[in-house]
Amino acid sequence: MYESPYRRPLITGDDTTYKKISDDIIIPVEAKPTQWWYMGFAISLAFLALYVWAIGYLLWNGVGSWGLNKTVDWGWDITNFVWWVGIGHAGTLISAVLLLFRQKWRTAVNRSAEAMTIFAVVCAGVYPLLHAGRPWVIYWALPLPNTYGNLWANFNSPLLWDVFAISTYLTVSVVFWYVGLLPDLASVRDRATGLKKKMYGIFSFGWNGSAKAWSRFEIVSLILAGLATPLVLSVHTIVSFDFATSVIPGWHTTIFPPYFVAGAVFSGFAMVLTLLIVARKAMKLEDYITLNHIDVMCKIIMVTGSIVGSAYITEFFIAWYSAVEYERYAFVNRMFGEYWWSYWAMMTCNVITPQLFWSQKLRRNITAVFIISIFVNIGMWFERFVIIVTSLHRDYLPSSWAMYSPTWVEISMYMGSMGLFFTLFFLFAKYVPVIAVAEVKSIMKTSAEKYMKITLEKEKAEESAQHSHESHHA
Repeated sequence: MYESPYRRPLITGDDTTYKKISDDIIIPVEAKPTQWWYMGFAISLAFLALYVWAIGYLLWNGVGSWGLNKTVDWGWDITNFVWWVGIGHAGTLISAVLLLFRQKWRTAVNRSAEAMTIFAVVCAGVYPLLHAGRPWVIYWALPLPNTYGNLWANFNSPLLWDVFAISTYLTVSVVFWYVGLLPDLASVRDRATGLKKKMYGIFSFGWNGSAKAWSRFEIVSLILAGLATPLVLSVHTIVSFDFATSVIPGWHTTIFPPYFVAGAVFSGFAMVLTLLIVARKAMKLEDYITLNHIDVMCKIIMVTGSIVGSAYITEFFIAWYSAVEYERYAFVNRMFGEYWWSYWAMMTCNVITPQLFWSQKLRRNITAVFIISIFVNIGMWFERFVIIVTSLHRDYLPSSWAMYSPTWVEISMYMGSMGLFFTLFFLFAKYVPVIAVAEVKSIMKTSAEKYMKITLEKEKAEESAQHSHESHHA
């Protein structure tokens, strides 16, 4: 008989105890890095060095070293900015929204998702900073008095709203993540010796595990979750306003805010799966990041992917229904124009691929989930590219038509931002427990009770079937 994944235990293993949970999750922090960790970290550092070199070249030579032109003045820079912001959405959703709704399955994945959010937002924030051309006067974007020598900020511009939204998002995400770390940092402190004990003691802020500490921890977590929940909607909504408030065909549409939010959750969960599938295998955490967690996240990807696909269809319908020839041309050009390959790559990865998750066998097949999650990330990058470049490269006048292709500087910056992201993630995985130990312990009893309940129900059903069979023969 089929069992709902919500009734299956969220912690597997026959001999699970509180001590075993602590050992399984904290020992990778205490042990020396493995050879695989060193190899991955070295590759990430190499890409990070490329990132530093590309940024240095850009600052020395100016934004003209990118492939932008008079028509396509947003290219890979804003494409990557929106892509990275979207990836950072799943962490806040898992941490804040699911905490408020008391979803138990979040406990094994929230720590890594929160860290991923912070690292992705850091990668995203660099792009508009550099796109400004003179990042050393970026404080002009802040509403500071004119005595500082800057112009007063234009509060009518969604580009300014981005500054406030992303900085607020980053601040709340960092505080929320760090507050959740305190009990586990204290656990590592209590098991450590020497300098390591002192360092973790400093970062755990004297956590003592008392009833008062836990009470305040719960209150602060709920307050931060309440603050962070509107950010799930507001941040990518404001990013979408960068496009939707313009009059450019292909951008001037009211569907962008919900469409961008759904796409952000879609790509964010895909990146969480990509990272956690590797982490659970490398760090032997299969008992805590189970197939049930992966199954639920695949369902969220399937739902949000369907919303994104519906938004694509809605865009085409509105373009046709508007009877505006420029809008119609913008969407036909996306499908059959010079950049047709990017459009169909987007449709294949974002609309067709997630529908494979209707199959329970695929949702619980680690290799298939890993491959599909990578395809989703690729598709969401192409979506941003299609929205930005294909809408700009054909202006109202044919004399203003132009093609865009990235230079080695843009490509190096994108690859380098991956290096920055994975360098931070490798350091996080080595020095911080990747799973919230205290939260996993809080669901152990519930998980075991559910497992026992299911087992007892099975035994009763088997006994009932046995009695029925015996009475039938009698």
